[in-house]
Amino acid sequence: MPTDDNIERYRDRTQAGHMLAQKLRSYAGRQDVIVLGLPRGGVPVAVQVASELQLALDILVVRKLGFPGYHEFAMGAIASGGVCVLQDDVVASHAIARTLIDAEIARESRELARREQAYRGAGQASLPSLLAQRTAILIDDGMATGATMKAAVQAARLAHAARVIVAVPVASRDACAEIGALADQCICLSTPASFQAVGGWYDRFEQVSDDEVLGLLAQAASHAGTNAVTARKN
Repeated sequence: MPTDDNIERYRDRTQAGHMLAQKLRSYAGRQDVIVLGLPRGGVPVAVQVASELQLALDILVVRKLGFPGYHEFAMGAIASGGVCVLQDDVVASHAIARTLIDAEIARESRELARREQAYRGAGQASLPSLLAQRTAILIDDGMATGATMKAAVQAARLAHAARVIVAVPVASRDACAEIGALADQCICLSTPASFQAVGGWYDRFEQVSDDEVLGLLAQAASHAGTNAVTARKN
């Protein structure tokens, strides 16, 4: 269920990840749990959570389908595994033509494939092999409409995750309630009454680049490897 700790702002995504980790401590150190960051903004948050809780880390690529002429507003989203979610109320109320929807899906599908290749590359484990019989914790830096997270939840379900947990630092109340009905657990640290946009609840909210995502994932992999070696020695 959504919670509201009356947090007004976060310093940055790293601090938000630290605060999320406190709420997820019951999952710490479990081999049957994996943290999945939603690129790009969700990755710094997810890396912090996985590091503090000593959990496996990977990514789940999701792309928002932008409203024609106003791309920041979501009319749906696509995710790894061929998942496509449309906000039916938005499509219907604005009478968006199917040709425009298909064009947006095609454009974002190309970007999704590019990011899959850039972040995960060839030879990486498939989503079903990563998630089968495991608890997946899906993390983003926030949820406005919830469209991208809805697609991520569906992708995790299709990949046969045993349980799907959604964890975000801040979200609109509507998005948190909607995702809470889809996921096994939804943790929203803050659900401000006047939400507007995710970035408005961070002091620092710069765009995260491909290079930053790759650097964070490499750093997390190195840290995980060091922990594994230490554990074997002990």
